[in-house]
Amino acid sequence: MNTGDTAWVLASASLVLLMTPGLAFFYGGMTRAKGVLNMMMMSFGAIALVGVLWVLFGYSATFGKDIGGGLLGNPFEKFGLQGVLDTGDTMPLVGTIPEIAFVGFQAVFAIITVALITGAIADRAKFGAWMLFAAIWVTVVYFPVAHWVFSFTEDADGNPTGGWIGQGLGVIDFAGGTAVHINAGAAALALALILGKRKGFGKDSSHRPHNLPFVMLGAGLLWFGWFGFNAGSALGANGVAAYAWINTLAAPAAAILGWLLVEKLRDGHATSLGAASGAVAGLVAITPACSALTPVWSIVLGLIAGVICALAVGLKYRFGIDDSLDVVGVHLVGGIVGTLFIGFAADPNSPAGGQGLFYGGGLELLGKQTLGAVAVLAYSFVIAFVIGWIINKTMGFRVSEQDEADGIDVTVHAESAYDLGGRNSGSFSPLLEKLPTTSVSKGSTSAEAKVDA
Repeated sequence: MNTGDTAWVLASASLVLLMTPGLAFFYGGMTRAKGVLNMMMMSFGAIALVGVLWVLFGYSATFGKDIGGGLLGNPFEKFGLQGVLDTGDTMPLVGTIPEIAFVGFQAVFAIITVALITGAIADRAKFGAWMLFAAIWVTVVYFPVAHWVFSFTEDADGNPTGGWIGQGLGVIDFAGGTAVHINAGAAALALALILGKRKGFGKDSSHRPHNLPFVMLGAGLLWFGWFGFNAGSALGANGVAAYAWINTLAAPAAAILGWLLVEKLRDGHATSLGAASGAVAGLVAITPACSALTPVWSIVLGLIAGVICALAVGLKYRFGIDDSLDVVGVHLVGGIVGTLFIGFAADPNSPAGGQGLFYGGGLELLGKQTLGAVAVLAYSFVIAFVIGWIINKTMGFRVSEQDEADGIDVTVHAESAYDLGGRNSGSFSPLLEKLPTTSVSKGSTSAEAKVDA
């Protein structure tokens, strides 16, 4: 065991965990004032739910012994983390770190992936229905897909027994362009189609971000945590981590410039929302590629991702798909761009060692990257659509029209993010619930109802 490597991985795991509260701020600022708590609660719900499932069987299903064709690990082999808890001389290692540290590092990847999906269903999803969807989706989609991409195991003879995409096919995905971003983006698209459009989509100005400082804060926390996400995936305090770290600086910085350029040429203004979204788009794109590209190519990738994602988010209005907070346009599209760009610009002298088209590698690597991206996209979209459709037809996935108009924070959580001086401002109070109120006109928020003294 190497203590320096262990310390870096534990610190990286903590950084990645911070990304989910960062995402809560990022998404929360982008939604309406009367839906910010619900938006943040869905992220915190992901932490609670996935954290438990990962310990019980998620880690085993992802990194347990393969039970067939690189499709799934044995969910019972390490159920409850049995077999990985020894801290003595016989403790199991992953590389140079204790396996239990690796368990924690991979847990926070699962958490953020689930939380990313929520941005597509802002202001209209039942919290209970979302939690049920998240539990099923992470079990039947994320755990298997993460096994496809991240599981690199061998039998006693040194023969590969890991996932079919990463080890079998040879797709380069250092930190999760397929397993995290394409996976979450495809599921987000499926749920946006299932739940349908918010009332006033594309017309109601109240759907604009209510708190841009929250958005900027969230983007900053995400970027900070992303250094653990990418550089931590080296699983050691070494040159590979440093290589990934510098690319995690270069690509999003360039992506901001690309996004703002599109805004300036298209709309006449470079916005704070654009800067925050551009940073995230660049982070998404560099995630699979941070060990495969030179820093110069990372800048090129960032510029491309910033431009393409800025253009992609506008397509939801053309196609009438209410991807509320641009999960599809940023994470699905950005993940695809980053994954495919490896096929063009992977440097054979990089830590990943791939040989892209620009380095004389032909189309072989690009073909592998394309197959991996398409496989994850198709699997996640189809299964997420089926799960969402069943939930919607049984318990219902969407809140009522009146609840949506009144505000999902008050109607679902009995709370309001801001003290508007009304009956339902702040937290739920049984005493306040017993007080008489004046009638509330249709379309007004419950937080605006006045207590009748």
